[in-house]
Amino acid sequence: NKCIHSSHDISDMVFIDNYIFNKDVVVQFNSTVGEFVGYTELGVSSARAWNNNPGILQQERADVERVCKH
Repeated sequence: NKCIHSSHDISDMVFIDNYIFNKDVVVQFNSTVGEFVGYTELGVSSARAWNNNPGILQQERADVERVCKH
């Protein structure tokens, strides 16, 4: 997980959650995009399943507040 910001204003904070296997990013959640993006065959299928689950998306979207803006 990482938080990226370009100014002192926390309203532009971006939360990125990478899921990595063998040093490669398989799936990534970016709070700016608001959903998971898959980068491998497994990642695409996982992202599709997670994006269809409102509970998982809501939790990831809330993590920008919980992790970055605490």
